[in-house]
Amino acid sequence: MRFLSVLVLIAGAVGVFYPWAMSNFSGHAIGTYRAYDGSRFRPVTVQLAASDAPVRVLVDLTARAERVASQQRTVLTLTAASGGRTALASTLSFNHTDNPRQVSPQLPDKVFRDEAGVIGKVTPGPYVFTLGPGDADGIDMRAVDLILRAGTTSIDERARPAGYALMGIGLVGLVLSLVFGRGSGHSQNPNSQPPPPRWGRGGSQR
Repeated sequence: MRFLSVLVLIAGAVGVFYPWAMSNFSGHAIGTYRAYDGSRFRPVTVQLAASDAPVRVLVDLTARAERVASQQRTVLTLTAASGGRTALASTLSFNHTDNPRQVSPQLPDKVFRDEAGVIGKVTPGPYVFTLGPGDADGIDMRAVDLILRAGTTSIDERARPAGYALMGIGLVGLVLSLVFGRGSGHSQNPNSQPPPPRWGRGGSQR
């Protein structure tokens, strides 16, 4: 039971980290583009090919950690357009980011990553990505970077909840196996039983 519980726990951990791994490492990088440099936003134009599809759109926000983590509103908005048509529109809050990257140990700023979405079908040509501020107040933004990845794997949104469920089942099973295993593992103390009768030379006879 213990071995099975460990396997279930590992399977759950894989399910939890699978969406993050697919979002950040599947496919190949098209490029990283600075959309905000601390003073103003600027549109980013990227030439995409049909073979790039699907294109995952990620945004890195460099800002003070406490301001972003406590926000429940939209921090940034993003639209992607090609040929006068909107290919993607998204709002970004960044408040679900568990482990932001630290810029420097001496600075309070951290880098938060959020996913804007996926452009499933790409029409060859220039795509204009426009980022802007949302309705969140007090966000001291230092920089905003647009990250594009081509040929990414689609993510099953059910993977993370299923992973948490499997981790819970595996943890409960592991605890139960340890408790019951410890209870059944007690062996009798050989000194608690009277010694068997000894026969022969030097032994006692009845």
